[in-house]
Amino acid sequence: MKSNKLNILKTIIQDVNDASGLEQALNITVQRIKQIMHVDAVSVYFRDTKAEQLVLMATDGLNPKAIGKIRFNFDQGLVGLVYKQAEPVNIKDAHSHVNYCFISETDEVSFHGFLGVPLIQHRHVLGVLVVRQTKQRRFSPDDETFLVTLAAQLAGAISHAEKMGELTRLFDGVEGHSFNMKGLAGSPGIAIAEAMVVFPPASLQSVPDSRISENEVDEQISSFRQAVSNVENEFKELSRRMQGSITAGELALFDVFGLMLKSDSLIDTIIKRITAGQWAQGALRETIAEHVKKFDAMEDAYFRERAVDIKDLGRRLLMHLQMQQTQVAEVSAPVVLVGEEVTVSQFAEVPLQYLAGIISTKGSASSHVSILAHALNIPSVMGIDDLPVQRIKGQKIIIDGYSGQIYVKPSQAVLDEFNQLIQAEKQLDEELVKLVDTASETLDGLHIPLQVNTGLLEDISPSLKSGAEGVGLYRTEIPFLMRDGFPGEDEQSAIYRQVLKSFSPRPVTFRTLDIGGDKSLPYFPVVEENPFLGWRGIRIMLDHPEIFLTQIRAILKSNVYENNLRLMLPMISDVSEVDDALLLIKKAHKELISEGMAVPYPQIGVMIEVPSAVYQMDALARRVDFFSVGSNDLTQYLLAVDRNNKQVAGLYNCLHPSVLHSVQHIVRVAHRHKKTVSVCGEMAGDPASALALIGMGVDSLSMSVGSLLRVKRVVRAFTSAQLESLLKEALKMENVKDIRCLLNTALENAGLGGLVRAGN
Repeated sequence: MKSNKLNILKTIIQDVNDASGLEQALNITVQRIKQIMHVDAVSVYFRDTKAEQLVLMATDGLNPKAIGKIRFNFDQGLVGLVYKQAEPVNIKDAHSHVNYCFISETDEVSFHGFLGVPLIQHRHVLGVLVVRQTKQRRFSPDDETFLVTLAAQLAGAISHAEKMGELTRLFDGVEGHSFNMKGLAGSPGIAIAEAMVVFPPASLQSVPDSRISENEVDEQISSFRQAVSNVENEFKELSRRMQGSITAGELALFDVFGLMLKSDSLIDTIIKRITAGQWAQGALRETIAEHVKKFDAMEDAYFRERAVDIKDLGRRLLMHLQMQQTQVAEVSAPVVLVGEEVTVSQFAEVPLQYLAGIISTKGSASSHVSILAHALNIPSVMGIDDLPVQRIKGQKIIIDGYSGQIYVKPSQAVLDEFNQLIQAEKQLDEELVKLVDTASETLDGLHIPLQVNTGLLEDISPSLKSGAEGVGLYRTEIPFLMRDGFPGEDEQSAIYRQVLKSFSPRPVTFRTLDIGGDKSLPYFPVVEENPFLGWRGIRIMLDHPEIFLTQIRAILKSNVYENNLRLMLPMISDVSEVDDALLLIKKAHKELISEGMAVPYPQIGVMIEVPSAVYQMDALARRVDFFSVGSNDLTQYLLAVDRNNKQVAGLYNCLHPSVLHSVQHIVRVAHRHKKTVSVCGEMAGDPASALALIGMGVDSLSMSVGSLLRVKRVVRAFTSAQLESLLKEALKMENVKDIRCLLNTALENAGLGGLVRAGN
């Protein structure tokens, strides 16, 4: 019975997800629940926030003429009671309840049994789902559990359907209709441009819609038929290879694939869609999804399993289509890059002068692509998981990287507003450029060195032009990510030498190879269930000393002439890791000396990113020369928040009291041992957070080049005494919102509000 209910839940959710809009989704919901639960009426009431009322949006069993007309205040009737309490209400005889409210238009006089459950999405009650029975009936615990479970899953699907309905009206050309969505603020800035959709290879669900002209139809059909022929040959070859290894019955499975490829319902449907104007990849995606849905809905387990075969067939056809058809068109005008999960390689395929902004349905402000966008001063919004990527290719989009808001096909009024904000941003940037040659000093003369985080050679020129006083974090993994194998010692050394020479005599801090977590190498895959708590950073390097020693030798060799190198170890969680790493560094240094190279021994530091390291500061300070607080990872680990997980990324905040107290502890212990502390990551580049860090006595800040002049403007607007006072006030607070408000208000009062929001 339980497995049957799970299958029912699955099919309802799938049907709702496939709905074209909110109305269809709700109608599917009420009809299916009425059949399954054997009740006399099912209704859905949806929240109207502006009117502060619940509106009857769909029903099966009540008078359909009442849809859209019946409204309850949020505290009115049994429906309002469910909404207000945000929990189920199960009543044997609704008429006898004190909150019962009779509505004649629904013809509900004969209904007594009542079970209502809230539809909740991200802590917000979207509406109420109600089932009714003519006779008196207290619904069983199983009934209640089923409806609560269904409602919990339906809330997201219905919310998604509502957005899809809005988009349908938008793309159908309804006058005055625009569409906006909220994600996570990635990198700051505003951009207006057409959407350019990118998608991973051989991922059917990621393929976007793309209309073709009549002249392109024959070419697309030809490409598709060629893909079919290639896949047929593949299966024949696979069958030939397996002969003698498996039974004749098992071998017949390959014949099944061949029959699928000759199926009129599959091939002809795809060709019809191409003829109707959909490109081959989009036609394939739609047809495979249609067939998979049919198989998934079958009761027979054997036939349901065939859905997997259909998906496999679709992926193979898509792979061959993509080998023939260029995925990324030539770019000659500004675009906003949009994808389900934008990767570094996709990022690199668009010329930087045309890359206006980035939108990714996955990730957060601290994901790798967002950090790169920040470094290159490109606005980005992350974590918009409801965004129908396939449908917005070529649409005009506004991206607000400050608030995390995007606007699809904006109205002229919205365009005018954001064009004014862009002009205000340009004005601010022009003012900030004047600070390039000024000192990064507080009003009372305290010097705060501002350095850059980088890993791209393309960053060198912008970093130098910004007035950076060195590199606080050079991500050595970037060259590794851009290659199809580990770069050799000489190749690495040439890259590092170029960086050291460019910034000389300013210091450059090289972080040793930090892979794992969200940075995996395609030629050295690290597959783990929980990568952020797994094999990453110094752990991998100590387990693979051959890789570590090669890199250390390359780094030390690159420092022969400039002597401006500092070396930093990432992801230290135990002093023994530092001891082991130092032995390998000394070994590499001795080897180079014995080979006749007069390489200086560098200053060595560690990154404090793991809570255990915070509480070993005394022991660490006896071993190394300096510290760098990796604020992104330290915040993630202190708060137990996966910063790339949209569900919890909103909890990730570097101004959380625990983060501030931890950084203050790090600074105090390091200074007691006369060791310096730098802070790198998004915290250092956030003008509000910079106020608190300088107040703590942090020795330097390292950030994306796009943030440097903004932070310098902050440094020059306050005295060190003012910042110490602000910090004391912040450390008394228990709520991160209060801390953010305190610091943002200080910026506003200093006339610097434009640094943390759009507009002056």
